[in-house]
Amino acid sequence: RVKASLALTGLWQSGNVETLIFRANANLRIKTWRNWVYRSKNSYVYQEFGKEKADEDVLSLNILDFNPDRKLYPFMLGFVSTNFRREIDLRYLLGAGLSYQLFDGKTAKLKFSISSEYERTNFSETDFNEVNYDGSETINTFRGTLWVNGRYTLFRKKMIFTHENYVQPSLELGDNFRWQADLGLEFPVWKYFNFKINYLHTFESIVIENQSREDQFLTFGFTIKN
Repeated sequence: RVKASLALTGLWQSGNVETLIFRANANLRIKTWRNWVYRSKNSYVYQEFGKEKADEDVLSLNILDFNPDRKLYPFMLGFVSTNFRREIDLRYLLGAGLSYQLFDGKTAKLKFSISSEYERTNFSETDFNEVNYDGSETINTFRGTLWVNGRYTLFRKKMIFTHENYVQPSLELGDNFRWQADLGLEFPVWKYFNFKINYLHTFESIVIENQSREDQFLTFGFTIKN
C-alpha cells in the first residue's frame, strides 16, 4: 500500500574551481480509501559556484488518482514551487485532469495525461523579458498541461529508463508557456539501491529581464527505494 524512493545526485569540485551541484528527488505513493491513490513527487536543487549560491529550487507535485488501475481515470493535483535564480518567491497551481495508460506492464509503462490548472506566481522583481508583464509582482493565469510519463526496464533488468515530461501553455496568454524534460537512467546494484544518471531540461517563456529562459542539469548519484 505504500511505495517510496529517494534519489540523490550531484557534483562537487574543489581547488582552483569550487562547484557544488546537488539534486534530491523524493517520491511517495500511498493507496488510500477504496481505489484512490495519493502520489507526492518532491525535488530540491541547489547550485553553488565559488561559494556563491546560484540556485535553490523547491518543487512539490501532489496528485490524487481515482481508480488508477483503469485505462482511463481522473485525478486532482496541487503544485507548489520556489526558484531562487528566477526570483520566484512562490508559485502554486490547482487543477484536475484525465490520465490514459497506453500500457502498464512489468517491464514497460507509458501514460499520457491532460489537465487544466489555475496558477498564481509571485515574483520578487517586476522587470520581465516581455514588457507586457512589467510592473506586475504577481502573474495569474489558467493553464492546460500535457504530461507524458514512462518507465522501461531494459537488458534483463540491468538498466531502467524513465522520463517525466510536460508542456504547459497558458490558456489566456499566448506568450506565456513552459515545458520540462526529466530523463533518468538507473542501474540496479542491489534490490533497494540503484546508481542513477539524471538529465533535467526546463524552459520558461516569461522570466526576469536578462535571464536565460532555459536551464539544464546533468547529475550523477543513487536511488534508495522500498
